[in-house]
Amino acid sequence: MPQEIISQAFLPYPVSTLSPPIIPTDLSSFKARGISEVERDLQQKLQEIREQYLRAIDHFNWNKLVYEAEIRFEPIVGGIYHLYDMRGRRALSMISPHQWSSRHLATVRLNVDRQWLIVEIGKGVDSRELFGRELAI
Repeated sequence: MPQEIISQAFLPYPVSTLSPPIIPTDLSSFKARGISEVERDLQQKLQEIREQYLRAIDHFNWNKLVYEAEIRFEPIVGGIYHLYDMRGRRALSMISPHQWSSRHLATVRLNVDRQWLIVEIGKGVDSRELFGRELAI
C-alpha cells in the first residue's frame, strides 16, 4: 500500500481532493501574439503574391501588345526592337526612337522562350491607359 501512495505522488495530475488545485495558465497573450504574427506573415505573403500576379499580367499584356502589332520582318532572339503607335496602329520596328518621330511605346527584346521583355517604356506611356480593359486578364 505505501508504494501506491509514492507512485501517485509523482503523477502529473491530482489524484485526491487534498491535492493542490490545477490553475490553468493564462494563454491569452500567447494566443494574441501568435495571431498577430501569423496575420502579419500572411498579409506579407499575400502582398508578394499580388505583386507577382500584377507583374505576370503586365508581362502578358505587353507580349500580347507586341505580338498583335504589325511586324514586317522576322525578329531574331536577343534582338532589340521598338514598338510604336502610329495613329492608332501599332508597329514593331528596328528604327530607334531618336530616329523616328512616331510615338514610342516601348523598347523590347525577344527572349529565347519567344517572350518579349521590356527594356524601356516610352516617355509618357501609361500602361493602364495603353492596355485598357480589352487586354487585361
